[in-house]
Amino acid sequence: MTNPIADPGHGHSPAAWTAVIIMLVGFTAGTVAYCFEQPALVWASVGIILIGAIAGWVLARAGYGVKGPKYSPKGH
Repeated sequence: MTNPIADPGHGHSPAAWTAVIIMLVGFTAGTVAYCFEQPALVWASVGIILIGAIAGWVLARAGYGVKGPKYSPKGH
């Protein structure tokens, strides 16, 4: 059995999921844009990736992170 205090939660939080989904969309769009040689869209996708990181940080600070007050862990 794991110690719940030492368990970091592995990022299973609304903040982490939101950040990862936004960044995956940005990475996918950037990959497709790179294949079609569209440098402006590649740089736009870099911006989307940064927006995802910022969104995750903002949500974590708002309490939706692993140890935030608005986060309720699901039982396994």
